[in-house]
Amino acid sequence: MGFELRHLRYLLAVSEHGSFTRAAEALHISQPTLSQQIKQLERVIGAQLLDRTGRAVRLTDSGETYVHHARRALQELSAAERAIHDVADLSRGNLRLAVTPTFTAYLIGPVAGQLQAHHPRISLSIKEMTQDRIESALLADDLDLGIAFRGSHLPGITADDLFTEALSLVVGTLHPYADRTGPLAVQDLEGRPLALLSSDFATRRHIDTYFGQHQTAPHIAVEANSINAVTEIVQRTPLASVLPEAIADDHPHLHPVPLDPPLPRRTVTLLRRSGSYQSAAAKAFTRLTRQWAASSGYSTSP
Repeated sequence: MGFELRHLRYLLAVSEHGSFTRAAEALHISQPTLSQQIKQLERVIGAQLLDRTGRAVRLTDSGETYVHHARRALQELSAAERAIHDVADLSRGNLRLAVTPTFTAYLIGPVAGQLQAHHPRISLSIKEMTQDRIESALLADDLDLGIAFRGSHLPGITADDLFTEALSLVVGTLHPYADRTGPLAVQDLEGRPLALLSSDFATRRHIDTYFGQHQTAPHIAVEANSINAVTEIVQRTPLASVLPEAIADDHPHLHPVPLDPPLPRRTVTLLRRSGSYQSAAAKAFTRLTRQWAASSGYSTSP
């Protein structure tokens, strides 16, 4: 008797959970059934795939090799199923997208709105992730597209430039610089209180590098791991922040103040798994994102 696709999924679940019990719970089958199915797979393959002698179930050397290829095979089969269900006229379909956090504040809303307006039968799933998690999820075929920044990428990731993003000092109506029109020397921020994103954001690391290069040390009065929290604080207090200028453009109570010298621009990129199938929905989203960037006046060069 040969094996079926479920045998591969069962083996992957055991390897990921390191336990028959936990894998069975995740698969919603009984532990004895799962154990029997894995033994059946091992008989068909003619090799022991799991080491059951320790406290945790581990892959054998043969199991490591087999799981590597089994995972790729399931990814390709999943892509084949999506390709069959993909409809070129976009009368139906789905798109799995992830973005780094700052894009939820100004990009995702208008582009998702355009996608819904033009292709209302397309289902869009959006997740907010760090860039390294986005790339890992793309390689695992858990996502179709990601939006992040140009830089070093994992092998197997293709990055296409979308536009460049500018950052500046952002203040609310209660800040002394609320009516300022000219640029502010970065050294004038020495010791001044700021509300910034926390260091797990790529934006914060970009800001810290900029201040370090110009030997300026503002007083970080507030740190937050939420864009919404920072914008609310800036709107309601005399604290300033450093954010993408596009966020200030979308908030009537926020005012961007350019810094001198300006913060280096960042190139926003569209990420995908190299060689992966690109559905009609993914192509439509890419096209709409480029159209939005062009109509909003964003530059496509650094």
